[in-house]
Amino acid sequence: MGKLGIGKFYTKQRSVLLLLWFLLPFVLLCLYFLSWLTFLANYQIPTVNPNPYSFEINIPTKSNPLITNSTTAVSNLSRSDACSSRYIYVHKLPSKFNDDIIKNCALLFKWSDMCPDVVNSGSGPPIKNPGNVLSNNSWYATNQFLLEVIFRERMKSYECLTDDSSTASAIYVPYYAGLDVGRYLWGYNTSIRDSLAYDLVDWLGKKPEWKKMWGRDHFLIGGRTSWDFRRYSDNEADWGNKLMFFPESMNITMLTIETTSWSNEFGIPYPTYFHPSSDKEIFQWQNKVASRERKYLFAFVGAKRPNMKNSLRNEIINQCLESKSKKCHFLDCNSIPKICENPVEVIKLFESSIFCLQPPGDSPTRRSTFDSILAGCIPVFFHPGSAYAQYLWHFPRNYTKYSVFIPMNEVKDAKLSIEETLLGISEDRVKEMKEEIIKLIPKIVYARRKLEENEDAVDIAVKGVIERVHKVRQKMKEGVDVIGFAQDNSWKLKLNGTGKEDEWLHFF
Repeated sequence: MGKLGIGKFYTKQRSVLLLLWFLLPFVLLCLYFLSWLTFLANYQIPTVNPNPYSFEINIPTKSNPLITNSTTAVSNLSRSDACSSRYIYVHKLPSKFNDDIIKNCALLFKWSDMCPDVVNSGSGPPIKNPGNVLSNNSWYATNQFLLEVIFRERMKSYECLTDDSSTASAIYVPYYAGLDVGRYLWGYNTSIRDSLAYDLVDWLGKKPEWKKMWGRDHFLIGGRTSWDFRRYSDNEADWGNKLMFFPESMNITMLTIETTSWSNEFGIPYPTYFHPSSDKEIFQWQNKVASRERKYLFAFVGAKRPNMKNSLRNEIINQCLESKSKKCHFLDCNSIPKICENPVEVIKLFESSIFCLQPPGDSPTRRSTFDSILAGCIPVFFHPGSAYAQYLWHFPRNYTKYSVFIPMNEVKDAKLSIEETLLGISEDRVKEMKEEIIKLIPKIVYARRKLEENEDAVDIAVKGVIERVHKVRQKMKEGVDVIGFAQDNSWKLKLNGTGKEDEWLHFF
């Protein structure tokens, strides 16, 4: 081969080598992607549990401590997840604000000894001889003013309590506000009536938990009507104390058996005689009242107001006694012995009636409303302040689903017959209302402990507080001024959802 041929040969070889040098990275890259495609083709994606709070756990046994420990760990994890945004911190108040008050139970009420009522954590003594009227368990002669004690005891079994206030969605203040002021409503000056309430807000204001939201995440229970905590002046003749007019109290949410027009008050049910310990007891009672035959069209439990000429109650009683078809039954609370103080007699009548009349008494609301619902009796209201502007968390906003409304002025002026009005309601609508009433029963009772399937009155109240605090917290984070947290003249707001917000304002 000549020199020219050898040169061409080496030039060609160099060209091939250079080409291979440039192609090698591309070949390696292709091999890399090919290996990944092979891996992905053979990889099986693990199954995802559709419920992130659902765990399969072994039942702990004494013989296998490892199972016990692992179960506890999983249970704690499950509780932590389920309690997210639901934790409640309970202030550890000095005993003068709660326990010491009921230690002097004989002094709680001027007109009677309440010591028999405070037993069983405020539920009262068990009802004896219930006959066929009540179920055998969980019925107590409960005083309506002991809600604060009942609520506090029930909170002990709330599933999302925390000792770390920084994780709490809301903070519960277990002060016996109503029992405190109730001791001094007759014959005591304003300084005594205000004394312990003032000490409370002073104590709260010094706690680090208060400064986080300046109290707007705090709530307390009032076992009396809110009027008892809103004395407008220091005139000795004026009623109640000034608990809810203290500057600190304007940042607290108060849950009472009856509210005023202030927007930081929310109504919660009066305590009834039924305090179930299990879902089974509730289901059994619901089935019992649902199957009852009701011989009366309507009933009224109450007493006349002889000193009030234009009393709605007087007209209601007259119409009941004059019922042409004898379809109304009146249980006279002025009778001797005091038949209305016997829970068996009250529930017996309500169980036997389709409708139960609930006119205002000394104030717009009545415990009787909740006794009638408990017995499966459809309540008939004459004033929107008796329920519709009160129990916003516990009752449907569509009031026609569970009740009948008859304007009180039309009855007082004898323009309207209650009997004819109720007879004019179709059987289908009566059936629908009765079904709704039966469904409401768990929501209005205060269970002895946390139930598994049903939410009781405490569960619903706490949920309402947490939602309210969450909205306020969000506004504060956004730098928005919290307007209307405690605002007077809020009846229209409380009637929101009824469709009668403007029409009913003249009642207030």
